[in-house]
Amino acid sequence: MPTSLIARARRSTIVLATLAVFLVGLVPAVSAAGPLDVTTPYPSIAVAPGSDASFELSITSTTDGTVDLTVTGAPTGWKATLNGGGFVITGVTAVAGKPATARLDVKVPADATATTANLAVKATLGAQTKTLPIRVEVDAAAAGDITLTTTSPTLTGSSESDFSFTLTLQNDTAQDQTVSAAATGPAGWRIETKLSAAQAASTVVTAGSSTTITVTATPPPNAPAGPSEINVTATAGSKTIEGKLGVVITGSFSMTLATPNQLVSANGSAGSATSQQLVIKNTGTGPLTNVAMTATQPTNWTVTFDQETIPTIPANQEVTVTATITPTGEAVTGDYQVTIRAAAAGENGASAADASLPMTFTVETSPIWLLAGFALIVAILAALFYVFRTYGRR
Repeated sequence: MPTSLIARARRSTIVLATLAVFLVGLVPAVSAAGPLDVTTPYPSIAVAPGSDASFELSITSTTDGTVDLTVTGAPTGWKATLNGGGFVITGVTAVAGKPATARLDVKVPADATATTANLAVKATLGAQTKTLPIRVEVDAAAAGDITLTTTSPTLTGSSESDFSFTLTLQNDTAQDQTVSAAATGPAGWRIETKLSAAQAASTVVTAGSSTTITVTATPPPNAPAGPSEINVTATAGSKTIEGKLGVVITGSFSMTLATPNQLVSANGSAGSATSQQLVIKNTGTGPLTNVAMTATQPTNWTVTFDQETIPTIPANQEVTVTATITPTGEAVTGDYQVTIRAAAAGENGASAADASLPMTFTVETSPIWLLAGFALIVAILAALFYVFRTYGRR
């Protein structure tokens, strides 16, 4: 073999040997780059005082074994625990090529004095160790807020109505919240509170979402007219949100019209005035205003009232009015229909409440006609006596 070819072969052999040694040296370097590691997606966060923070941990190892875990750096009053499988843990089982998981829970006291906590999670497997720095900043603005709102905080209606309010609880915090709600009203009212989750007493509202709370208020039938207040309390986690709702009772309007002795008949002479007392009682819950008295009577009769309009009748109060009924002078003896009506003014010219009382009015024979008839009878008898006396002797 020529000398030049031998030389080139030797040089090629040297290069290949050098490359092989270099590659062999790389293999252990790759294996040693990360035999034990502990990581978390978000190692630095900001929370509000009184909040809980959780860090999902991933522990990887190139060898099998039990990895011991410890956490340090929690300030005084803070609580930091390692959890897994529903237990507080001090280690996890590592399997080569399969990450183990754990969770670091940190409770920040509401009166936290430290503004920053630098914690550390240390993983140990045999002679190998790995430390994961965790940073927790305390910031009141980081909590977000939980709000309770409604588009209709005040409703108006009669005491016979049901008042239904729809409220929205918005969870703008970074954590899911377990929400419950309750409401109270005046004595005698029936108050029902329902969450959007059917009949559930509580529901979980995820971070950034909302839930609907329905409050239904039913007043008692005799609820007085005027404003009433409904107090709503919603609990979201450790936070309590209070709200107020308003109900304005316009009152129920009704009345009765009767005579003091409950009789619906009267009597009098033709052409003569007869007084009849009437009792108007407000049986509703709201005041009756401008109660007008009117009557429907036979032709040419007159019916007047000592109070044609009553300014106001408070709830459960009554007023006595005197009606004067005068039949026409030509009315013959007999029974006639007279209807008395009372009507309270409402809105837009309508009647808020009214009542009517049909009465039977009996026209009696006038005493003058009785005397005239008696005088006529006496005259006839006197005439007959004269005739018999004068012509009876013949």
